[in-house]
Amino acid sequence: MLDYLQSILEEPWKPVSRAAVIAWLIFYGGFLAYAFAEHGGFLFIDSANLVVHEGGHNLFGWFGATIGLWGGTLLQWLVPLLLAAYFFTQRQTGGFVFCLFFFFENWLYTATYMADARAQELPLVTTGDPDFVEHDFHAIFSSLGVLDYDTKIALVVRILGWCGMVTCVAWLAWRLRSVGSAAKVR
Repeated sequence: MLDYLQSILEEPWKPVSRAAVIAWLIFYGGFLAYAFAEHGGFLFIDSANLVVHEGGHNLFGWFGATIGLWGGTLLQWLVPLLLAAYFFTQRQTGGFVFCLFFFFENWLYTATYMADARAQELPLVTTGDPDFVEHDFHAIFSSLGVLDYDTKIALVVRILGWCGMVTCVAWLAWRLRSVGSAAKVR
């Protein structure tokens, strides 16, 4: 396993044109500005995140109520993270950064949901019985005895999400800069 990982790390990244990297940097810059302007609101990508989240409850629910409760957030984070891992092993810069960026964007969405654990003002969605709609993080934080810290936990998650997204963009910009005047980013 370690030999396999070492072989991946020794492989160069597949080339990407400077124009493509610049276009992606513009896209990420625009998305960051959009996300910042929403101040923790529901972003357009969060509709897709919600579908994956709800699917996670159904998928992990087969393994018990507790993992089913956590399953929404688990799958919501696992999908982009595992896709990023795939693109990393293939050394595909664009796919890797895109998936890792949206892995961290999911943290903003999760933080908004976490911060609502006590207030429970957000509209809730369920794929199950509409008479039994449970706020995931109210139940999770209550069971862990940290419900009173919902907004503090959410703030940490939100900051980590922002740091992750900015780091992805910075790494992509560094990859562009690191090749100097070469026609392709490796």
